[in-house]
Amino acid sequence: MAKGHILIIDDEDQLRKLMSRLLALEGYTMHEAPNVRTALKLLEKEEIQVVLSDVKLPDGNGVELVQTIRSKYPQSEIIVLTAYGNIADGVQAIKNGAFDYITKGDDNNRILPLVSKAMDKAILQYRVRDLEKKLNGKYSFDTILGNSEEIHNAIALARKVAMTDLTVLLLGETGAGKEVFAQAIHQSSSRNQQPFVAVNCSAFGKDILESELFGHVAGAFTGAIKDKKGFFEEAKGGTIFLDEIGEMPVELQAKMLRVLEAQEFYKVGESKPTKTDVRVIAATNRNLEKEIDAGHFRSDLYYRLSAFQIVLPSLNERKKDIPMLAAWFLDQVAPKLNKRLSGMTPAFLQALQQHSWKGNIRELKNVIERAAILTETDTLDVNVLPFDFRQDASTPASMRLAEVEKHHIARVLAHVKGNKTKAAELLDIGLTTLYNKIKEYNINL
Repeated sequence: MAKGHILIIDDEDQLRKLMSRLLALEGYTMHEAPNVRTALKLLEKEEIQVVLSDVKLPDGNGVELVQTIRSKYPQSEIIVLTAYGNIADGVQAIKNGAFDYITKGDDNNRILPLVSKAMDKAILQYRVRDLEKKLNGKYSFDTILGNSEEIHNAIALARKVAMTDLTVLLLGETGAGKEVFAQAIHQSSSRNQQPFVAVNCSAFGKDILESELFGHVAGAFTGAIKDKKGFFEEAKGGTIFLDEIGEMPVELQAKMLRVLEAQEFYKVGESKPTKTDVRVIAATNRNLEKEIDAGHFRSDLYYRLSAFQIVLPSLNERKKDIPMLAAWFLDQVAPKLNKRLSGMTPAFLQALQQHSWKGNIRELKNVIERAAILTETDTLDVNVLPFDFRQDASTPASMRLAEVEKHHIARVLAHVKGNKTKAAELLDIGLTTLYNKIKEYNINL
C-alpha cells in the first residue's frame, strides 16, 4: 500500500532515478522532474506530500522554490538537497519554510528516516485540511437546501452580512433552521478559524444562565469552588449563537446589552470587567416587539440585536422545497438502517406537500425517518406515513408534532429491540433526551 507521494527535483538523471528507486522500495509513490517548470506542473496535477529538491536547477534555485511551494501548497513538506559543505543554502532553505536539508552524497543514512518524518507531518496536515473542508462544507450556505425564492432571499441576506461583524438577529418558527444559518454565517466570516459556541437560553435558569454565559470566580456562590470560564470567553475571537434569546430573563438582558455596547462583561462574583471580542448571532421564535410591550424584553437590547434581521421562512412558506429536503433526509437515514431505499411515490410526496408543518424541517426529518423504518419495500408510500396525515383536517394541529414524535420514537425503539443507545444514535439525540422522551410520552418498551 502506497505511503504517500514524493516528488524529486534534480537535473542529474542518474541520481534522481537512484533516489526514486530507493524510496519506491519503501512504498512511496514517486514522481520525478528535471527542472522547476516540470515540477510545478506536476504539483498542479498531483497531491504531493513531500518534495526533495536540488538547490541548483537549470531554470531556478531550489532554495527560492521552497517559498513558491510553501505558498501554494502549505501542507506539503520540502527537503532541500545541498552541495557538499554548503550549509548556508540549507539554513536559508529552512528559513524559507523547508522541513530540513540533506547534503548530497554525504547523508544517505539520513534520507529514509527524514523522509518518513516529513511524510508523517505532511499527511497529518493534509488530513487537518480535509477535515476543515468537510466542516466548512457541512455548514456552508451551499449545503442549505431549497430552490424556493423565500429560502434564496434569506441566504442572499445572510451571505451579505457574513463578512461583516454586525450582530445578526434570526427570526422564524421553531425548526426552521436558525442554527444552520448561524453556523453558515460563522463559517463564511473572517472568524471561521475561531470557535462557534451555541447556547440555548431557554435551557438554563436565570442564575445559572448568567454563570454559563459570563463565567464566575471561586466563592461567588455556594458550590463555586473554582473559577469557571463562561461561553463568551470560550467563544473569544469567534461567534456566539444565542438561541431562544426571547427567553432570557429581563434582569440578565441589561448585562447582555453591556456586552454588545462595550465588548465587556462581569463574571459572577468579580468586580472588574473582562474584555471580549465575540460576534453575536441571536435567534428567537417570539415576536420581540410584543414582548417589549408586555415588559418581557428590553427595547434597547432589541434595537442592538436587530442591527441586521433575517426572517427564515417556515416549511409551509416553501413547500416546493419539500421533495428535495425529503430526498436528502432519506439519503441520510437509509445507510443507518442498512436499507436500500430508491425514493418516494408521487402520492407520498403529495401528502407531504399537503401537510401543515407545525414542526417545520425538524418535523419533516422525523416523518421521513419513521417512514424509512416502517417501509417493507424500497419506496416510501402513504401507508407508512403517520396517522395524523390521514386524519380529518379538524384534528388540533398542536397535537400533531407530539404524536409524530411519540410514534416515531416508539417505532425506532421497536426496530432496535429496545436498545436505547442505538435508538438515540438513529434519532440523532442524546441518550438523556431519549429517556426524557420515553417518560414524557409514556412509551411502553
